[in-house]
Amino acid sequence: MSVLLLNANGKVRSDDDFYFYNHPVAADGSVQLLGKTPTTDGSEDRISFDLTAVPSGIDRIVIAASRYGEARFGELEDVRITLADAAGESLLRFAFDDAGSVTAVIFGELYRRGEEWKFRAVGQGYETGLAGLATDFGVDIEDDAAMEVEAALNGAEAHEQTDAAAPTLAETPTEEPARQAPLEAIPAPRQPEGEPGEPRKSAARPRTAKKKVTLPRTVKKTLAENESWRQARLFPVSVLKSDRDREMRATSVLLSVMAQVPEFSRRLTAAFGAPAGRMETFTEVSLPHGDSPRRPDGVIRVERAGKLWTALVETKTNGNALKADQVQAYMDIAARRGYEAVITLTNDVALEGSPLVDVKIDKRRKHKVALWHLSWAEVAHQAQMLIRHEGVGNAAHAWLLQELLHYLQHENSGCHGFQNMGPAWVPVRNGIDDETLCQGDARALGVVENWERLIRQVCLRLGGELGQKVLPVQRAKRGTDPKERRDRLADQLCLDGRLHAELRIDGTPGVLTVSADLRTGKLRTGIDIPAPEQGYPLSWAKRLIRRLGEAPADLHVETLLDSEAAGPRGTLERLRPEPADLLPKDNAKITGFRLSLLKSMGSGRGNAETGFIRSVDDAVHRFYTTVVVHLDTPTTRRTPSKERTAAE
Repeated sequence: MSVLLLNANGKVRSDDDFYFYNHPVAADGSVQLLGKTPTTDGSEDRISFDLTAVPSGIDRIVIAASRYGEARFGELEDVRITLADAAGESLLRFAFDDAGSVTAVIFGELYRRGEEWKFRAVGQGYETGLAGLATDFGVDIEDDAAMEVEAALNGAEAHEQTDAAAPTLAETPTEEPARQAPLEAIPAPRQPEGEPGEPRKSAARPRTAKKKVTLPRTVKKTLAENESWRQARLFPVSVLKSDRDREMRATSVLLSVMAQVPEFSRRLTAAFGAPAGRMETFTEVSLPHGDSPRRPDGVIRVERAGKLWTALVETKTNGNALKADQVQAYMDIAARRGYEAVITLTNDVALEGSPLVDVKIDKRRKHKVALWHLSWAEVAHQAQMLIRHEGVGNAAHAWLLQELLHYLQHENSGCHGFQNMGPAWVPVRNGIDDETLCQGDARALGVVENWERLIRQVCLRLGGELGQKVLPVQRAKRGTDPKERRDRLADQLCLDGRLHAELRIDGTPGVLTVSADLRTGKLRTGIDIPAPEQGYPLSWAKRLIRRLGEAPADLHVETLLDSEAAGPRGTLERLRPEPADLLPKDNAKITGFRLSLLKSMGSGRGNAETGFIRSVDDAVHRFYTTVVVHLDTPTTRRTPSKERTAAE
């Protein structure tokens, strides 16, 4: 599979708008190739689109596929594309019949119409393969490069046919050298049933993919005699005594599950440029480096189309920081050995433009090594999304992910995510209290950066619980340069003593806001919802109060007006008997309503019960579960029936 983002002229803006196996993920998250997944009747390639993140200069998104060498689409059965929403519900399906001798196909395209996105089935075939298709849209592909891309795009079909006796991907096996098993570049076409020469009958009904397995939210009744009995676990944590033990155990647990659950490993490595293929993972690998060998915590190797992608892994747990010299050594080793990446894994959250460690890159080296960071919170989020919401291939994979998630969430694992606002937290709060904090103070910038890390982690946790995408909102008016934006937020913190953030949650009628006032020690969570397009203001007010019947009594409700004047406001407890109190006295136009909750915030910089981090997490969770869930979901204009029929 491949994806091309096209501008108004029908061309890619640059080669970066062409996504395939070796360029699977867009930096803005708009496109993500999730790789190949086996099904009962073959395999499927899944692509995830976030249409809210697609750049404004993109008018069309072309979805295509190609085969390798002389292989043709006519040799395949049941070739189709299915469009589904974020919840996995199928919206439409388009089958590509009579493919014949084509080697590449445009299945369809997503295109803009006004403020909406629509899908158009195309079904255009190419006999010139991927190179011809991509060239038509302005991608600069040399002949040799095109052949390499086509081989890699289709090489995984051969890997799926390997069995448990496949050769190891380790460089130095402990016993006899591993021998490379021959791999077919092209899978043999299926043989028709019946006698030779007899025309093959079409299937009575279209085949469907095997249902994904998810674990139930409700826990089955235990068979234990009392609460003191502890369930046996695949990954025990009671024996962990030191930070070194925690790091070794966490690395081994994670890498072993990644090697066994391809859906999970693909989620973690696709953004790092890893191809979709056969994966093997290793721990405590000894690699030469100067006078003494180095032992990275882990190694990930992926084989695709006869090529290897390798990443070294360095982990930290329990809030321990990465060591710059250690990461630098692994970068140098990876560059000398031709590895593709070094992946660091800690409780910290990396921010754009603010690396966790500074490493020097020798620009004279021809081979470039990428340095990536992954948070334990991101690992837990992806595991939860799969086992609770999106599903995996079988029950064994779901159980493995459940055991991994239980391990990561255990208090003794040391994998608890971001949990410290840093040494500048107390001095900044004191400086705000006594009004001695000045603009340009580096400590304020440190607090702003950690606030951003905290908000990103809150998004991951809430998104994992809901099974929906939750993302921090970055306003365009604040600029695109992350350093300049954080400098402005730090100066604003010095002036008004507030930290502010916005969260966009799929399926909610507005943006959820979080504000921490360090002067008053209060947290405010809120949401602005637009007024309905039809009906009367009194009906709007009554319906809103009725929808909030189970919301907290201290919820603040404010009417938003089409003017600078403040609208009526009050607590839900006071407004329940008299919703008309929300209507302005001068009949001013109502544009919406603002809902907000206030609570005291924790003072400590850590993640304890009385800490600031825990209080923010709890405030967002409480506001969503007690207020936002009761609101009407936003409605989108339905496609006219005539247009829907044509699309189907």
